[in-house]
Amino acid sequence: MNMFSASQSSKAQFLDKARQAREERRELKERERAAVLVQALVRRFLCRCRLQREIRSEVEDFFGANESGSSKRSALSVFRIARKLLFVFNHKEDKERFEKLCRCILNSMDAENEPKVWYVSLALSKDLTLLWIKQIKDILWFCCEFLKQLKPDILQDSRLVNLHLTMLVTFTDTSTWKILRGKGETLRPAMNHICANIMGHLNQKGFYSVLQILLTNGLARSRPSLSKGSLTAIFSLALRPVVAAQFSDNLLRSFLIHIMSVPAIMTHLATLTPERLVVIESHELFRKFILFLSREAQCRDVCVCLEGSHTLCLLGNLVFLGSLNDKVLEEETAHFVGVLIHMLSYCQKYVSQKKSNLTHWHPVLGWFSQTVDYGLNESMPLLTKQLQHLWGVHMIRILFCDVLSKKLLENQEIAQLPTQPISPQNSLPMKNLFKRAFQKSASVRNILKPVGGKRVDSAEVQKVCSICVLYQTTLTTLTQIRLQILTGLTYLDDLLPKLWAFICELGPQGGLKLFLECLNNDTEESKRLLAMLMLFCDCSRHLITILDDIEVYEEQISFKLEELVTISSFLNSFVFKMIWDGIVENARGETLELFHSVHGWLMVLYERDCRRRFAPEDHWLRKDLKPSVLFQELDKDKKRAQLLLQYIPHVIPHKNRVLLFRNMVTKEKEKLGLVETSSASPHVTHITIRRSRMLEDGYEQLRQLSQNAMKGVIRVKFVNDLGVDEAGIDQDGVFKEFLEEIIKKVFDPALNLFKTTSGDERLYPSPTSYIHENYLQLFEFVGKMLGKAVYEGIVVDVPFASFFLSQLLGHHHSVFYSSVDELPSLDSEFYKNLTSIKRYDGDISDLGLTLSYDEDVMGQDQLHPPHGSLPDAHADQEPDSSTHQWLQVHH
Repeated sequence: MNMFSASQSSKAQFLDKARQAREERRELKERERAAVLVQALVRRFLCRCRLQREIRSEVEDFFGANESGSSKRSALSVFRIARKLLFVFNHKEDKERFEKLCRCILNSMDAENEPKVWYVSLALSKDLTLLWIKQIKDILWFCCEFLKQLKPDILQDSRLVNLHLTMLVTFTDTSTWKILRGKGETLRPAMNHICANIMGHLNQKGFYSVLQILLTNGLARSRPSLSKGSLTAIFSLALRPVVAAQFSDNLLRSFLIHIMSVPAIMTHLATLTPERLVVIESHELFRKFILFLSREAQCRDVCVCLEGSHTLCLLGNLVFLGSLNDKVLEEETAHFVGVLIHMLSYCQKYVSQKKSNLTHWHPVLGWFSQTVDYGLNESMPLLTKQLQHLWGVHMIRILFCDVLSKKLLENQEIAQLPTQPISPQNSLPMKNLFKRAFQKSASVRNILKPVGGKRVDSAEVQKVCSICVLYQTTLTTLTQIRLQILTGLTYLDDLLPKLWAFICELGPQGGLKLFLECLNNDTEESKRLLAMLMLFCDCSRHLITILDDIEVYEEQISFKLEELVTISSFLNSFVFKMIWDGIVENARGETLELFHSVHGWLMVLYERDCRRRFAPEDHWLRKDLKPSVLFQELDKDKKRAQLLLQYIPHVIPHKNRVLLFRNMVTKEKEKLGLVETSSASPHVTHITIRRSRMLEDGYEQLRQLSQNAMKGVIRVKFVNDLGVDEAGIDQDGVFKEFLEEIIKKVFDPALNLFKTTSGDERLYPSPTSYIHENYLQLFEFVGKMLGKAVYEGIVVDVPFASFFLSQLLGHHHSVFYSSVDELPSLDSEFYKNLTSIKRYDGDISDLGLTLSYDEDVMGQDQLHPPHGSLPDAHADQEPDSSTHQWLQVHH
């Protein structure tokens, strides 16, 4: 057994040694083969390096001799040295040699009457034509590669940009080739064909992308770094393929995507090289762009390629071009408007309603689902200026020409109009006022009565609808400049009244009835008509908000008072119908936007009428709405009744609203167990009040009460300073007396919790109420006392100033709130001074404005410069009070 074990062990060792020997021999062979391969590679590398050094040395010698200027090199020698350089070409190492080659080629093209020197002459050689064409293609593409990397704002790079652009300009067009002069003219068709071949090759390689990168690097910045020559060359190069292809769809698409989407490029052309705009006009490029994009599939394709931000850049350039081409804009209005609507609607897809981890801030569009790169941000002021042409006077006159061509007034008719505003004393019943308005309409404007007559499907109405859709889409897309757009649309005093005239003529019975019918029709035509109403409401609301009382009631800018009566009557009916027919309950998207537009315009008119009457008595009431029906619906928790109270409570008479409120209070008291019944008595809170310290005792004992306790029964017991009870009076009467006395004390200006206005002595919180240590708690206590009085139906005489009431109602949070409109309720003289400055026609410096204001603090006048101290020039100047106050408001 041991013998067999020993023999097996030695055999295993032998086999193991044999295997190791085989592996060593195999490894040795592998090493030898690897060494041979490495040696071959090294020799090849060294050989290639030597060859490259020799070629580069030869190229250096060639250009060195060329620079010495001993003699001009022949085109053939340049061609040969170029072949060698291109054979070993490396972007980093051969950058300077390539520049010398380009300069050498360009110098050869400048030679006079030396055919053998002209580099392009090799194109005529049968043996070299194809090789030459390949070489120039390679050289020009290397120029493009360098252009992508260069930064035009660096001086050295800007020189290289000019060099490479000159190469591209020279060899993509035959106009500068001296070889074609005189007898050589017969060669032009063949040479043009070669240029077209070269241009086609560059396009396939991505020529437009190169130009886009270069333009963006040079223009998408606060100050453009491209020179006039460079920009001219780039735009000429961009235009050549398009013109050569006779404006084919494919090339127009590339031009729009890569060139017209460069931020504000048209503005830069107008500033730096206006001659290019003449070329654009001569080729009618604007018309071709609009017609190309008017096909929906092509417009969508371009938008998808550009995505959101650059679609907006393309839109800005198109709008700018449109502002320069009145004739084309007038002839292609429908296509132009359609294209802009499509592009703005596409941009809307990227606009977000709120900030999130996936959104970025865009200066024009708001929260945006794409990143906004540095170049776009830098270009945004110029882009905004381009877009401003869309709501500028010039373009509005062209687009709304059908509306603006309507005749409204003759000068002699204006003089006949009454300028006195309608007051509660001289107001007529609603029916009589409408009758008077409609009688006047025949002689004055003929637009107050919804006469009807225009077919909705007529070309004129469809055109105006499209334009209104365009501006409404602009308002909902360019959210950050919405007020700017509205201001532009309301600049022309006659646009809105004429649009109202147009609306009144729509359909068989007038636009007012037509719009009410549109609410129930979910058709595209109805949406377009309602967009017209939305635009009218949004613009009119903006206009009335920025007009002061003199402009509205006396000068009657844009709208006459009779028109405001008619418009507000329609708006009231329209909003009522939307709520009462259940449309608002389930409203989403465009329907909800429509409701907010119409309701917003209605409430601005209502608030203006509340401040100063222009409508007749009971104008805002709905005679067809019986309060009993409303009360029944509220009892049943019907949504439409609740919405009516929320949005337009003014349609219900005030006395009915008071009854409704009392009814709601009674029900709540029953629910809370605050009403005495046969089976239960409510919880009573007892307080003891010293007459000499009524406010302090009331404040201490009531301020800590819970909400339900405050709503419950409070019994007051008056005592004298010695703590002896006063003679008994009925307890409810005592509480009423206590409440009236408390309110009288807290609103006494001597307490300095509230102040009174200078004219009609209306109350508002005192700016120096902080002298009371617990002034905020005191204000809260006052609020509770007023709330208790209202809750219990106790009438108290508290005449608050209307500007303070607006603050309490939260109106100041609205974007359309104007503090200047509320100013008369604070200080009518102040308001008069303010508006006089607004209408001042002379040099404003004559008023001696000092950017400071006076403030009465605890009986002492204090002068406040808004930011730091006054300038030295005005340090000793005593400014007048009206100037101080004017600046206080605006500051």
